[in-house]
Amino acid sequence: MARPTSPAPPPLDPAKAAVGGPALATAGLVTPSGAAEPPKVTATSWLVADLTSGAVLGGCGPHEYGVPASVQKLLLAAAVLPHLDPKQVVEVTESDLDFEPGSSAMGLVRGGRYTVETLWLGLILNSGNDAANVLARLGGGTGGQAGGVAAMNAEAARLGAHQTHAATPSGLDGPGQYTSAYDLALISRACFAHADFRRYAATKTAEVPAQPAINAKGYSMLNDNQLLHRYPGALGGKTGYTDLARHSFVGAAERNGRTLLVTLLGAETQPARGWEQGAALLDWGFGLPADAGVGQLVAPARADSGNQVSSPAAGATRVRSDDRGFHIDWLLGTVGTIMLVGALLGLLFYQRRAARRQVGR
Repeated sequence: MARPTSPAPPPLDPAKAAVGGPALATAGLVTPSGAAEPPKVTATSWLVADLTSGAVLGGCGPHEYGVPASVQKLLLAAAVLPHLDPKQVVEVTESDLDFEPGSSAMGLVRGGRYTVETLWLGLILNSGNDAANVLARLGGGTGGQAGGVAAMNAEAARLGAHQTHAATPSGLDGPGQYTSAYDLALISRACFAHADFRRYAATKTAEVPAQPAINAKGYSMLNDNQLLHRYPGALGGKTGYTDLARHSFVGAAERNGRTLLVTLLGAETQPARGWEQGAALLDWGFGLPADAGVGQLVAPARADSGNQVSSPAAGATRVRSDDRGFHIDWLLGTVGTIMLVGALLGLLFYQRRAARRQVGR
């Protein structure tokens, strides 16, 4: 059977192709000067970055358009996870189970009642398209599932992921759906900034509770991301596949105090599977000097200014975030603002006091 044809994405804006640094505006390979040759992979585009500092260590066509498949679920998590209570119990509806027959699912049943946390685990471990529909419906509020997809696109814009557009919450192929290896890194970094996501991504097995009211048994789920099971220091990530997208992959791992992220699109399974290609690229990244880099993952706060940096050094400030998403640079800016306001109020108080003294004379 012939492979489906990918719909044409919008023309690549040269300014957006340079987001993160001018060296990233290439359809080919970009690596630090003097670095060892990266491993040969079948992925059509890829990127390796430092998850903590945001430094891009290397890539191939990092801003080239690609089809995401189920790594799109990470955008759903970035957009919706911070706004949902993991303990909330949700009842599954018939429309939640409307997705492509035979595609990946966690096994939700109509009328079943599940916690949001169980849904996130089903989304990450089993790539549940059913879970994606429910979570998008919840995150979309009155807009329902369509509102959830709109929230995903709004989050992509906020993150500076200008080459990403979601048409489905699950990553199942939809019209005008695309992303890039660079955008996936921005989205993944936003996900890993949340403790709940890190916990879900690192979970190897989870239990789905029985539904006595509808006579449905409980069962176990196994994380299908082999990086988590077979790569030392793995923190998890997400796998993806459709006939159109081929294999996509996101993975993160920690080694010797460094945490690296790899994203790849358009891979084939021979001679190595997607996660194995990701593992090889992570090995290559860990072998680079700590200060190596060819660009930077831009911060969300800079999204409105185009997110362009002139060189890796220009974006080398370390960004640290706690589970609420507060950043050190944000904190410093806030402290400075408070000091300035305090000084102005002090001056105003002094002037008013002086005026009262002048009136009393």
